[in-house]
Amino acid sequence: MSGQHDKTSVAAISILASGGMAAAKFVVGIAIGSLALISEALHSSIDLVATIITWAVVRVSDKPADDEHHYGHGKLESVSALGVTALLYVLAGGILVESYSRLREGTPPPTISAVPFVVLVLDIAVNLWRARALHKAARETRSQALAADALHFASDVMGSFAVIIGLILAAFGFWWGDAAAAAAVAVMIALLGLRMAGSTVQTLVDRAPEGAQDKATAAIRSVPGVIDVERLRVRMVGATTFIDSIVKVPRTYPIDRVEGIKRNAEAALGKAFGDADLSFTAVPVARDNETVRDRIMVIARNSGLAIHHVTVHDLGAKLIVSIDLEVDADMQLEAAHDVANRLERSIQEEFGADVEVDVHIEPLEPELPFGADAAPDRVQTIAAALTEYAAGGEIHDIHNVRVRDTEGGEIVNFHCRAAPSMSVIKVHEQVDAIERRLRRAFPSVKRVISHAEPPRA
Repeated sequence: MSGQHDKTSVAAISILASGGMAAAKFVVGIAIGSLALISEALHSSIDLVATIITWAVVRVSDKPADDEHHYGHGKLESVSALGVTALLYVLAGGILVESYSRLREGTPPPTISAVPFVVLVLDIAVNLWRARALHKAARETRSQALAADALHFASDVMGSFAVIIGLILAAFGFWWGDAAAAAAVAVMIALLGLRMAGSTVQTLVDRAPEGAQDKATAAIRSVPGVIDVERLRVRMVGATTFIDSIVKVPRTYPIDRVEGIKRNAEAALGKAFGDADLSFTAVPVARDNETVRDRIMVIARNSGLAIHHVTVHDLGAKLIVSIDLEVDADMQLEAAHDVANRLERSIQEEFGADVEVDVHIEPLEPELPFGADAAPDRVQTIAAALTEYAAGGEIHDIHNVRVRDTEGGEIVNFHCRAAPSMSVIKVHEQVDAIERRLRRAFPSVKRVISHAEPPRA
């Protein structure tokens, strides 16, 4: 909330400065009969109205989104800036009409003294300070309302210089100097309004900030896992950059990894834009380096099927695919066969009708939530058997043996070591042989789970 506090504090100080300087210029302008000084006072009065509006708006523009304002309240700053622009044009028109009237009728020049010059020099100093403070706050908080206010006060400096020149001309006998200076102030106000209107309208019609699309696209593309950005839209609401993106990601990625890509994209955009709000739609696409196995796993996952032991043989003219398909153990064979047939058809649609697919149906391993650790002597017996079966082979150091009794039988877990240079397939074959011997020797063992690791350094 520090940004909100900074904006309201600067706006509140600006109100006091605007009111004081507007009153001083108006009183002196009336006293000496200077249209230019009165015009500048009216300009400052508009600035006072603008700063009051700004002060009120920035107090609510940073409120978070709610049920009725899904993008927050930041657009209030743009609306207020547009309203102030309208006031400026009304003021500029009135000043121009009065200036023309005085030039046509030859109104006498104002009474010249040191007082108006002192007031104008003080006004210039105050406006320079206000413009600098407001511009800094607007830049730090990305507030369009404060930026418009800073532009007002910067233009006040130019207006004050124009009034000084007009008074000097009047002092040297050029009766039209004051009216001409007033017309110059009106032109400056009109140009200021035009500049403000252009920026504000662009924000209200959701024009993307210059270079924002390329910047956001580059930030998302830099995230690992992103293949490409299909579409990206940017809009500004107050200080928040809203980014709507459609991003291509590998279709082989699981949902949690895609979610990780989204979080990384949000972090990258936050670093690039500061306050960024990302809408991320992931489109899964096939990559050029997908293997046949990858593509089959995608087909199974999209069908909600559990498969393993996918083997693929390429005979040149034909692919041979073998798959183990797990289904509910209580499912009837006819239903299970239908599931297998659907999987086969999906694979043939992907690779062609001539692909040969063999699906082995097996029961899905049920969860066994109930169980207890076996007695220590039972664990020792099985550990001794495992050590015996491993003796003489390349698998050694059987350790961390655990045995658990479940409703379906005993579950055995153990760790072992092998030479670090051994291939995975060779390790698997030797460990599998040990597991088979254990199940033959202990029929009550339902499942054996091993973990092979290299020797400790």
